[in-house]
Amino acid sequence: MQEQELIPHLFRTEYRKIISVLSKLFGIEYIEIAEDIVSDTFLLAAETWGLKGLPKNPTAWLYTVSKNKAIDFLRREKVFNEKIKSGIQPQEKVEMEIDLSNKNINDSQLQMMFAICHPCNPAEAQIGLSLSILCGFGVEEIADAFITNKETIYKRLARAKEKLRNEKVKIEFPVQSEISKRLETVLTTLYLLFSEGYYSTSQNVTLRKDLCVEAMRLNLMLVENDQTDTPSANALLSLMCFHASRFEARTNKNGEIILYEEQDENLWDKKLIEKGEYYLNRSSTGKKISKYHVEAAIAYWHTQKNDSVEKWENILQLYNKLLQIEYSPIAALNRTYALSKANSKGEAIVEAEKLKLDTNHLYHSLLGNLYQEIDNEKAIHHLQIALALAKTNADKTIIANTITRINSSGF
Repeated sequence: MQEQELIPHLFRTEYRKIISVLSKLFGIEYIEIAEDIVSDTFLLAAETWGLKGLPKNPTAWLYTVSKNKAIDFLRREKVFNEKIKSGIQPQEKVEMEIDLSNKNINDSQLQMMFAICHPCNPAEAQIGLSLSILCGFGVEEIADAFITNKETIYKRLARAKEKLRNEKVKIEFPVQSEISKRLETVLTTLYLLFSEGYYSTSQNVTLRKDLCVEAMRLNLMLVENDQTDTPSANALLSLMCFHASRFEARTNKNGEIILYEEQDENLWDKKLIEKGEYYLNRSSTGKKISKYHVEAAIAYWHTQKNDSVEKWENILQLYNKLLQIEYSPIAALNRTYALSKANSKGEAIVEAEKLKLDTNHLYHSLLGNLYQEIDNEKAIHHLQIALALAKTNADKTIIANTITRINSSGF
């Protein structure tokens, strides 16, 4: 991997790990210092590696430089004098160790998750801060996730950090009752992280596997910890496994989307499907069915490559259940596609048009596809609107190709 590709990759995979360890060391009130240290380390990497070439172990280089910068800060600033130097004679040589073991990194990230999701902040601030610190999201990506502007996100993140400082929130596991309360927000954050990777709208790419892998890694940490191994956490991991199993079949070599019904089943990852089934079975131990349970079940049926009415009736009923648990316009839109497969296109069109998602390109894309061979003029009308609203080149390409196919069909 070239240096220009490696640094963004390492930023995605290592940035939040180092942030978590340093924030735990300094205290959450110094979280911005930790962010500055790690950002400076990556900046130095970009400058140094460009001139001298890549080190033998780039990841170890980042950790070593971050550790040294942290030690320099602690020696130089008041926090060192108060927390570390007390009782040490001036003539003594001070040696410090920062624990960068895999265990401490994992523990620090888990503890940071629950510290950031402290109820002193509203849920949207908790999620935004988690996406920023734990997931390395930029402000624009967070703004897209919340369908708002960057200025709002800047202010929201600043207020959230200040609140954590004022409340003197510690980076540690809270008591079990508090873990249960905060876990929902943690799972929402991981869900958003995976969703942005699975269908990216913030950058001009369709699939960002690095985000999906990171979401799965963090989710796996939850289910491997006795305190956070809940049915909902297992259901979410199951959902991720099922979706990830079809990664290689979702796009062609040019990065263009391959529609579900046209995907090559041979490219599906059978081992990931088996893991999805494993975690879905583990999730069945609880008494409550979460939205993640239902979405995982829907994703399971999508790994069954047949087009039977029974399959789509099952998916339709699951969408009905999902909308009862938590209504979402996109879930309602997806339900209408299942309705078209289980019942008829005509019935699905009636239900879809009730949603009136006029500014959403997926809404017009779906109607464009449903109207095909029923009213091609209306189909093209909706697809042209979808083409104007679509953000990514991949979406625009597939919509344009559909319009061309309808025009050339002669119907």
